[in-house]
Amino acid sequence: MTTRTTSATLTTPSAGGEAIRVAVSTVIFSLQRRPGDERPAVVLPLVRRTRDPHDGQWALPGGWLRESENMDAAASRTLAETTGLAPSFLEQLYAFGAVDRSPSRVVSIVYWALVREDVEAAPAAENVAWFDATALPRLAFDHNDIVEYALWRLRNKVGYSRIAHGLLPELFTLADLREVYEAILGRRLDPANFRRQVDSSETLIPTDEFRTGSHRPARLYRYNHDVELAERGPLPH
Repeated sequence: MTTRTTSATLTTPSAGGEAIRVAVSTVIFSLQRRPGDERPAVVLPLVRRTRDPHDGQWALPGGWLRESENMDAAASRTLAETTGLAPSFLEQLYAFGAVDRSPSRVVSIVYWALVREDVEAAPAAENVAWFDATALPRLAFDHNDIVEYALWRLRNKVGYSRIAHGLLPELFTLADLREVYEAILGRRLDPANFRRQVDSSETLIPTDEFRTGSHRPARLYRYNHDVELAERGPLPH
């Protein structure tokens, strides 16, 4: 299967008579641990374009908004077509519509998503590859700016919500959770201070299960599901 960043049908006439096209793109974040790395890296999938403009460059996965689907459905479809994965978190990020962002006037409604699955084992289209989110090549259109904004949103949200759970399995240790925070923030955290902050948040529930291995057994935790991953306001989800 070849994943494209184009397809679609919805157009809107502008004041000057030019059609404004609406696209939906998704910034899909996951974690990947590479040999020799101290902590996992935040990664995202990109699609290599197979036509002009920007033929051969990498771009965010996306497509035109179909007349028969809402934007949330279009974002979920994009994610599934690109990675074969279902998101643990999906939220609208921003609308990007600068006049000069593409040869024809295109407004992109951008979503950002988190996936928990092992990205190494995830099925992917033939023109899709995973990249370190902080070390990207020059992308098509304004997609470098979009990823930078999505990373900024992720780093801010991890400070006041349990959004990190979107990158964790159902059961995890405090060390697992700290690694996710460190990967998102790009810096080391003091284990003792981190434990105190987590304990005071009342978002984790300790279980009676432990992870055993070469070190002493580590208690497994789960999130309190009565607390939302992130506050999304009064609009319907």
